[in-house]
Amino acid sequence: MVKLESVISYCNERLNIHSIIDFENAQNGLQLENNGTITKIAASVDAGLVPLQQAFQAKADLLLCHHGLFWSPITPIKDHNYKKIKTAIDNNIAVYSAHLPLDCHPEIGNNALLAKALSLEVVDTFLDYKGTNYSFICQSNGCTRTMLSERLKMLFPNTFSSILYGSETPKKIAILTGSGQSAVPYLKENNIDTLITGELKQHHFNMAQELELNLYPCGHYATETFGVKALAEEVANHFKIEWTFLDQNCSI
Repeated sequence: MVKLESVISYCNERLNIHSIIDFENAQNGLQLENNGTITKIAASVDAGLVPLQQAFQAKADLLLCHHGLFWSPITPIKDHNYKKIKTAIDNNIAVYSAHLPLDCHPEIGNNALLAKALSLEVVDTFLDYKGTNYSFICQSNGCTRTMLSERLKMLFPNTFSSILYGSETPKKIAILTGSGQSAVPYLKENNIDTLITGELKQHHFNMAQELELNLYPCGHYATETFGVKALAEEVANHFKIEWTFLDQNCSI
């Protein structure tokens, strides 16, 4: 058993929470407190009703997530929103969310860990949001488009998708987990023709053809499971408590 404030302090410092300005409406850090003690951590991409119910079933009293309870402006706490909050409070589950800080972290962030899983070397970053670059650039190091496709199919067997109109031998590969539409217009000016991301829009198919790009939208959820797992495992090891990942098997 450890103090909630100790765990939150560790997470805030590890993720540099207070120095990173996130997108409007993202609420990073502790979103909901419990009675002040933690015995087990659950990690989930989303702080949805089902993950909170599963956290209770797993006897966890802290949910570490990427997408928290709040994103849009405050709305009436009723219907499903009421059920979520009530589930957390009734079962003494604290909720901690880290969005952009967990995307861009150089060691336990979603982008960094996806690059590592694909054996790609991160050499730079791009796409600035108020002082923070949130997309990574990797050297291909001889990884051809065919090789990259095979690695991604193995990593994301249920969500792999590709739009291939770029080079068969890319020199630079961009990684932006989750929603990748903000990166597409800036690929060519950074001498990048290949992007690995979570989700795109239909018009990006046309952009891939017209700009000669390789685009890999492999699932918003699937590409953002890395960071919460790594954070939960690190925190659990540091404080010598248990942790578990609540997989929602989301194909989007």
